[in-house]
Amino acid sequence: MAQVRLIGENVEQGIYSFQQAMRIADDLNLDLVEIAPTATPPVCRVVDYQKFLYAQKKKQKEAKANAKKQEIKEIRFGPQTDDHDYNFKLKHAIEFLKEGNKVKSYVFFRGRSIVFKEQGELLLARFANDLAEYGKPDNVPNLEGKRMILNISPKSQKG
Repeated sequence: MAQVRLIGENVEQGIYSFQQAMRIADDLNLDLVEIAPTATPPVCRVVDYQKFLYAQKKKQKEAKANAKKQEIKEIRFGPQTDDHDYNFKLKHAIEFLKEGNKVKSYVFFRGRSIVFKEQGELLLARFANDLAEYGKPDNVPNLEGKRMILNISPKSQKG
């Protein structure tokens, strides 16, 4: 590394030899940090390295805080859920999907109601169909123990 492009505050920007760049950084009691090693010549910045690391960590933390966290919201049905309850739960599911959350809907079979498996499948199929414009099912309804589960992911909102 014979020459580097030097940038930073209180520094004459330009191309210097590596030794000159180190001397400039030492004179200012700062560090010489390589920013872009693939550039020709490599770019180095004269900066307080601890402050530089602190600023980078702060940026990463802010980016992480601004990222949307996706939650899984559960909606529970019985095998003979009537229309009013169904529509109420459908309205909530639409809100959840609009917010960008996943919806885990399931029919819970209690006692001997397991004989109504077909009703549970029809209910979840109707639910997935009614939510088609807001989200899409991840899988087909499957029976796990006393629950028939269907997961629905939100459609990506562009713009």
